[in-house]
Amino acid sequence: MKRLQYYRRIMSSYLLRKNSQLTFWHEEPEINPDAFSGELGPYYMTFRGKASYEGPFDDAGVPLLDYHGTVGRQYNPIAIAQYALANYNLAVKGDDARWDAFLRNARWLLNSRMSNERGLKLWPHHFDFEYYRPLKAPWFSGLAQGQGLSVLTRASAITGDEAYRVAADETFHSITASIGDGGVLFHDALGRPWIEEYLVEPPTHILNGCMWALWGVYDYALLTGQDRAKALFTSCSKAITAQLNEYDNGFWSLYEQTPQRFKSVASGYYHQLHIVQLRIMHRLTGEDVFADVADRWAGYAERPLYRGLALASKIAFKLAYY
Repeated sequence: MKRLQYYRRIMSSYLLRKNSQLTFWHEEPEINPDAFSGELGPYYMTFRGKASYEGPFDDAGVPLLDYHGTVGRQYNPIAIAQYALANYNLAVKGDDARWDAFLRNARWLLNSRMSNERGLKLWPHHFDFEYYRPLKAPWFSGLAQGQGLSVLTRASAITGDEAYRVAADETFHSITASIGDGGVLFHDALGRPWIEEYLVEPPTHILNGCMWALWGVYDYALLTGQDRAKALFTSCSKAITAQLNEYDNGFWSLYEQTPQRFKSVASGYYHQLHIVQLRIMHRLTGEDVFADVADRWAGYAERPLYRGLALASKIAFKLAYY
């Protein structure tokens, strides 16, 4: 019965285009060409589709995502951070009405953190979520920490409010702390760091989540000039480049590194997101390997046979494990 309910949600979201949490996530990924001045400013993706999200919202203008079923409408700190950044991008381009939306959502992020059992401040998800290892509320995410940090740094810079700077410092601390110490950072046997989107054992190294979270570290380095932030950005970037080939199955990109027999092939949306993220990583680091892999994966997406193989592989993975 549980699996049947899961597939009904997937069918309604993907095939019937029913308004759901996927409505928010699955926009067209776009690089923001205005974001690479070397200073803290426009965010690296436009989030154009997320800026035009039609709701639902709460009474304060904070987006809610509809997971349907028993989960229903929920605050998702990752979505709220992305919605805030989408509005920030429009505000800095002259749409003054968007400042209110940015600041309302930045304030929500400031006030919605909780201390975990190790005393670190993180954004909780107050609903259970089906994943490779079921996530029980309240659960935490390195992606939430990184994208929330991107919002806090910008709110600190434009408002001068010390509360945002303190929260940014606390959030960066949670990103530098290991998972065992209550944070979101994993080091493998070679000492390579990875910001984990989902805190499960064994870690699954979600590619898009690590890159998005890492931009928050980059933003914190721009805001503070801290050598520790610069060093973490560099070491995480090198860890990603060292492992990129593990996300290439010969015809498509992989979403993550779960230990199951069938590999978790990225959906069409996440494959395009990977390509955009890699091109942004190339802009931020100057490392050509990011551009080279982005070109290769873009070539995969142009081949109908590879698109068909990717879809069949994704369906097989879902049928086997969800």
